[in-house]
Amino acid sequence: MGTLEPVRTIFFDMDGTLIDSEPGIVGSIVHTFNQLGQPLPSADTLRSWIGPPLRDSFSLQFDGDPAMVEQALAVYRSRYDSVGWIEHSVFDGIAQVVTALHAAGHRLAVVTSKNERFARRIAEHLSFGACFEDVVGASDDGLRRFKPDLISEALRRLSVTASECVMIGDRRMDIEGANHHAMRSIGVLWGFGEEAELRQAGATVQATEPAQLPALIDG
Repeated sequence: MGTLEPVRTIFFDMDGTLIDSEPGIVGSIVHTFNQLGQPLPSADTLRSWIGPPLRDSFSLQFDGDPAMVEQALAVYRSRYDSVGWIEHSVFDGIAQVVTALHAAGHRLAVVTSKNERFARRIAEHLSFGACFEDVVGASDDGLRRFKPDLISEALRRLSVTASECVMIGDRRMDIEGANHHAMRSIGVLWGFGEEAELRQAGATVQATEPAQLPALIDG
């Protein structure tokens, strides 16, 4: 008899991988700049903020002024907590793939730079949210927000090693986080990252549609 391959644990990014969250995130950022009376960055700049920790994007925008950063985060979170978190749609085909992977015995978790409270709430309201064993996100104080640290926390919570896992995401931060742990990664092209970004970050493989994920995970 042949040796059975171990069942992989799969870490999914949230924004740009599971859901198209642009309306809620960008809408809340625009609201924040308007409330603070600050000039609004370009649409392309705002879209590029989806994925990286928001704390760092605000810090760059406000020249590292800690008071302005905290004020911006507070305004953003208030609007996102009210309506922003529901302003998203699920990417076509992802629900079926997640459900099938779970049914096949894979362990699944969400690993996202989004604030963990918001990420948990969103996951709980997804039709396939029960498939995820855990949701690991950024801490309120921002100390845990970079992908290497988030993946470390996911490995700890699920008691698995990086060699057993694969990270799936749409931005370079997802791939770089996986590389930090010598973990396989799959870059997805239906989110907010570009093919060149994912290739340069060192994605193990890339997927153009969710239906390709099972074969790439087991490959």
